Amino acid sequence: MREREGGSGAEVRAGSLDGPGRISARPPTNTPHWNAEVSTALLARYYLPPSHSPLRGNACQLLRDGVEVYPSMLEAIRNARRYVHLETYMFLSDAVGELFGKALAEAAERGVHVRVLYDALGSWSSRGDFFESLRARGVDIRPFKPFSSLGRGLRHLLRRDHRKILSVDGEVAFIGGVNIAVHWAPKGQGGDCWRDDVLRVEGPAVYELERRFVATWRMAFQDKFRSWREGRRRRKQVRAQLQSQGRGGVGLAVLSNRRSIHRAYLHAISRARRSVLVAAAYFVPDRKLVAALRDAAQRGVEVRLLLNARGDHPWIMNATRSFYEKLLTAGVRIFEWERCVLHTKTAVVDGVWGTIGSFNLERLSLAFNHEANAVFTDPRLGFQLESAIRGDCQDCREVDLTVFRQRPLWRKVLERVLYTFRRLI
Repeated sequence: MREREGGSGAEVRAGSLDGPGRISARPPTNTPHWNAEVSTALLARYYLPPSHSPLRGNACQLLRDGVEVYPSMLEAIRNARRYVHLETYMFLSDAVGELFGKALAEAAERGVHVRVLYDALGSWSSRGDFFESLRARGVDIRPFKPFSSLGRGLRHLLRRDHRKILSVDGEVAFIGGVNIAVHWAPKGQGGDCWRDDVLRVEGPAVYELERRFVATWRMAFQDKFRSWREGRRRRKQVRAQLQSQGRGGVGLAVLSNRRSIHRAYLHAISRARRSVLVAAAYFVPDRKLVAALRDAAQRGVEVRLLLNARGDHPWIMNATRSFYEKLLTAGVRIFEWERCVLHTKTAVVDGVWGTIGSFNLERLSLAFNHEANAVFTDPRLGFQLESAIRGDCQDCREVDLTVFRQRPLWRKVLERVLYTFRRLI
């Protein structure tokens, strides 16, 4: 099992790049498709399946890479008054892990209830004494499905907790693809500057994110979560107040069912009128998604895929390239991110529908992992996300079909073999 995702640079890049193998990008075409007077409720009815009901009244901020994400998360932890819930696939005992560990321990020592759930497999390289020191300082930190549960079978171990959620005091939450590890830190601070996105949320959707954390915690440990139950009535009152007052104008649907997230992608792409932009760290799509992307491109929708050129799992990249020709021949444009590892899992349709979370467009996310994505229909947030993906595409190498067909024979054979075993990758 492995973590699959990527990232780079702190700023949104604009302009063109000249040089071998790069493109001089066309000006962004993210002009609004919908009339500005169209309500977000109507947009939600159009782009979301009927079963996905967004919670209105949220204030959202798009954060880019560890350079923006980590300071915002640490500030929230340091300002916590009642509780902190952190759920992450990777919690490594490196410089970033030590920084977060210190903030969490200090919060626990001042009386904040701090609960941390990390995946045992994703965090296998962390030192045991690191977690023990946090427990000694009052942090309730536990591994999800440790290796001691091997006796329950391989399928039990395959189902990992791949979510990345932080919620604080029922007031602010974070969801995206960033783990607690130095990979996402800026290069100037010893990191690898992986490219990633996180959504900072204030409003009613915070409680939906907390519900996912609590459900996983109780499922994993049969814990009654007494403090949660004791404060449930008060939180409902606060939530009702937030909904009536509203922190912002964004409607968010929090999805934790893997099939639901997949269905949200397919539904939005099938409704696309102008553009479909997908940034995917790991892209081994099923037939339904390939068909949806091809159909959109063939009916005149601009379809762009931002994918890894130098990911952390080379075999996945070669499996991804086995889909290139089928997509390119339908008019899908593919851009390969070369600056570092791309770890983001985001998409935006027509500049109004978007999603950010932990869900990868590949088999493990769809079949096994515990995932969580936020889905929204909001022109302002959609414009920001679309502008970010278009800016990244300008800093990429666009795949040319003619050149791609001239790749070495051994690579074609490798891609075909990996395509055959794509469900196991």
